[in-house]
Amino acid sequence: MHEARQYAKKENNVVQCSLCSHRCTIAHGKHGICGVRKNEGGVLYATTYGLVSAEAVDPIEKKPLFHYLPGTLSYSLGGVGCNFRCEHCQNWHISQADRDGARLTGISPGEGVSRALARGSASISWTYNEPTIWHEYTLDMGTLARAKGLGTVYVTNGYITEEALTELAPMLAAFRVDLKAFTDDFYKKICGGHLQPVLDATVRARELGMHIETVTLVIPGLNDSMEEQESLIRWVIEHLGPQTPMHFSAFHPDYHMTNREATPVALLEKICSRAKELGLRYPYLGNVPHSRWENTYCPACGAMLIERRGFSSRITGLDDRQCTSCGETIEIVRHAS
Repeated sequence: MHEARQYAKKENNVVQCSLCSHRCTIAHGKHGICGVRKNEGGVLYATTYGLVSAEAVDPIEKKPLFHYLPGTLSYSLGGVGCNFRCEHCQNWHISQADRDGARLTGISPGEGVSRALARGSASISWTYNEPTIWHEYTLDMGTLARAKGLGTVYVTNGYITEEALTELAPMLAAFRVDLKAFTDDFYKKICGGHLQPVLDATVRARELGMHIETVTLVIPGLNDSMEEQESLIRWVIEHLGPQTPMHFSAFHPDYHMTNREATPVALLEKICSRAKELGLRYPYLGNVPHSRWENTYCPACGAMLIERRGFSSRITGLDDRQCTSCGETIEIVRHAS
């Protein structure tokens, strides 16, 4: 097993993990909440280092990331475990699995980078389950990836400590974070965490120079009030900037939350329209095909810049980062390095 980073040794072979905001105190022979970091004799081990449950080459738009390397492919890896217990998780079969209960394949950091390059990917994404708990593996692979000119992406719930995020900063370029709701009650009841650490980590990621995009799954009866959504949008504009792409996605029943209806498209469109009124430059609608809110438009003149259909995209109105119609500079990352 691979010794973990981001932990401190205590008395009686107890350790305290400082990787995620649970900051688990772990006795000998026990795991943290994530299920993959284990204390053996006062040493914390990352038990899933190099062990992969899912491997694919995805369009970057599937993450979803719309302003980071648009139109490119991302070599995507997932492991097992999670530091949340979301009742509506779509990847519960790996996020709630452990090392012994999943089919895992060994891929070293160097082999991962080689596979990404061989398959024509512009970036590597750690996704499908929570990448925070894969810290040592992503750090090693990401450092090699950046040296080869690849982009690097976390698709994350944002429940990471400042010290862990700071350690990742030299290699991590994009932080695609779920803002699952804008109430602590939702986070406690539905996810098993708290809101403020996610907000703090997202602000810190921005300060560290990472590209930020947010995703909010709008769930009927839980986080779908316009008051809550407006509060979230205002927070993003104030703390992350109006240029931050926000994705508002349709909920579909899954896992332990099969008793709720799918999100009405009209509500999502209303949220996107209101976001524009509040000053957000790039609101998007997710999980709804063939919507005009999938496309990127110039916030100055309204010209279409990137046309999307599902996970495919076509750049129509950009010259590098400038709108070809009016010359407005668009907040978008076109090159990994």
